Amino acid sequence: MATTAMRSMVKSRVPLSIARQCYSSSVPTTKLFIDGKFVESKSSEWLDIHNPATNQVISRVPKATQGEMLAAVDSCSRAYRPWSETSILSRQQIFLRYQQLIKDNIKELAKSITLEQGKTLADAEGDVFRGLQVVEHACGIPSLMLGETLPSLTKDMDTYTYRLPIGVCAGIAPFNFPAMIPLWMFPVGLMCGNTYLLKPSERVPAVNFICDNPAIKAISFVGSNQAGEYIYERGSRNGKRVQSNMGAKNHGVVMPDANKENTLNQLVGAAFGAAGQRCMALSTAILVGEARSWLPELVERAKALRVNAGDQPGADVGPLISPQAKQRVNSLIQSGVDQGASLLLDGRNVHVKGYENGNFVGPTIISNVTPQMTCYTEEIFGPVLVVLEAESLDDAIGLVNNNPYGNGTAIFTTNGATVGVNVPIPVPLPMFSFTGSRGSFRGDTNFYGKQGIHFYTQIKTITSQWKAEDATSKSPAVTMPTMGR
Repeated sequence: MATTAMRSMVKSRVPLSIARQCYSSSVPTTKLFIDGKFVESKSSEWLDIHNPATNQVISRVPKATQGEMLAAVDSCSRAYRPWSETSILSRQQIFLRYQQLIKDNIKELAKSITLEQGKTLADAEGDVFRGLQVVEHACGIPSLMLGETLPSLTKDMDTYTYRLPIGVCAGIAPFNFPAMIPLWMFPVGLMCGNTYLLKPSERVPAVNFICDNPAIKAISFVGSNQAGEYIYERGSRNGKRVQSNMGAKNHGVVMPDANKENTLNQLVGAAFGAAGQRCMALSTAILVGEARSWLPELVERAKALRVNAGDQPGADVGPLISPQAKQRVNSLIQSGVDQGASLLLDGRNVHVKGYENGNFVGPTIISNVTPQMTCYTEEIFGPVLVVLEAESLDDAIGLVNNNPYGNGTAIFTTNGATVGVNVPIPVPLPMFSFTGSRGSFRGDTNFYGKQGIHFYTQIKTITSQWKAEDATSKSPAVTMPTMGR
């Protein structure tokens, strides 16, 4: 199960609601992975998967039938008892082998990601590596699932807690990190003793089956606000645990005392890397005070980035995922112009030789943006940096806190009293949790780290009494035990 899941995850796409007929027999089809086997779907409805750099169809993915989805859940349900009863050290050994498989195949996985998602090969390797870190952390499960104990709570009485698995869990992943985000989900869930149904993205999540099926006890979701709010509401209404990471508008506050060279490089990389298709992309810069004078240099750094297919040497910015994504990004850029912003760098007409049909948008910078503009209120999810200005740090903080999203914020400064850490994409390492808030998250318990372990387990408290003397009581006690009185 664990040893084949990663390859299946990258190559396959599981069921979706909106599909179209596709009859081309020359395009390879992607199999479902159910009950430990690759299965050819019997569906009559298929989705075309395109290479974003060329828009050529590279594979077809089935809209799984109701019977196939039921078979997947049934497989998870049947596997739950023996897997949950497998010793924690045996589960650890399986995942130690699994993390080695990922290491051995990281370049192959990166090529698959670049072909299907479009990001550069270097960025795709980073995608896999950041997921691998979560797998490696999950291999420490004997320590991560330790309970608590309090001996001698009262005479001859001890209390202790266990963390136990909760059952069949499901993950719904987005298109932008085909490796990292699924690896946030199923390794932690499986290591805790649960079984797992994973639905990679086909860009239009259809998730009623997962939200409604009574065998599924918990849902992890990363994606858009519209889908995330729906999944949280419907899943929670059906009594499931839900953790839902959603949209973002991440701010980078630039103080005038910041190291200019480092800050400009960090801003450009965080805004335009992965063509801006990161939930933690720094899509908004707030230039404080004299830092406003850095804007021309910021534009020149962005101009120097090379836009090309992700598998081409030297590529910095690859294509967007689809023509629809390109159209949406272009329209949001135009909305900024129409509403009075200044377009300092326009990437809408970028030309990539040999890839004229690709979904490319070059680095774009929009200045004189106000909080009321659509290009600020909407998550653009493209290589677009919107720039606001502030007179002071307090003004900048006010802008950040008034934004409805709460995924991540960076500050660039050399003044430790300001709080800055100069990290442009503050995605925490696996020993900590990914703590989105406000409009960027729904649920009580966040992804990976200790919070992830808590999400995928239930706590059981046991109180035991072993009397030192033989029992001499002749009648039952009917009063509430006071334990320590």
